[in-house]
Amino acid sequence: MEEGPRERILAATYACVARWGLSKTTIEDAAREAGLSRATVYRYFPGGREELIDAVVSWQYLQFFGRLYEEVQGAASLEELLERGLAFAGRSLLEHEVFQKVVETEPEILLPKLTVETNKTVGLIAAFLVPYLYQHGVAPGVDVQGAADVLARMILSLMAAPGRWDLQDPVQVASLVRTELLAGIVGDPTPG
Repeated sequence: MEEGPRERILAATYACVARWGLSKTTIEDAAREAGLSRATVYRYFPGGREELIDAVVSWQYLQFFGRLYEEVQGAASLEELLERGLAFAGRSLLEHEVFQKVVETEPEILLPKLTVETNKTVGLIAAFLVPYLYQHGVAPGVDVQGAADVLARMILSLMAAPGRWDLQDPVQVASLVRTELLAGIVGDPTPG
């Protein structure tokens, strides 16, 4: 499928951010990289640079969650879903050179944009988890919708800052899922 002008602009802007960072990337840079005029960039992003940068962050965010969704498809249990998802997320964020560069050099610009995306994503992740929680069964008195919301927030938090957990270590991820994420939410978080 052929890439349209909007996608060309997003990809070009992403390439510029990879090269120069968020704060130094301009509309002119994006237009030149995409092989388009400034007017064309403004036609697709009338809010200018701020709208363009926000769109690039959203675009990358959606691509990441699309790949994450593919990674967890077919998970047979809630535990497997969480383990596969956390391992993928941890690996992907560590390997994402642009994300790592921007977090290191310009966190004050990126983190507020990610917070906006994260707030939108909590509901989507929670909705995705609800059928798994019903299938697995929750502990008596636990509200499934509330549990899904808490789990979604915990997952996003761990993806951003895993703390003492090594998300590359399957043993640690399994322990994290069973002893912390699912503790108190499901009836029996150990495999049966």
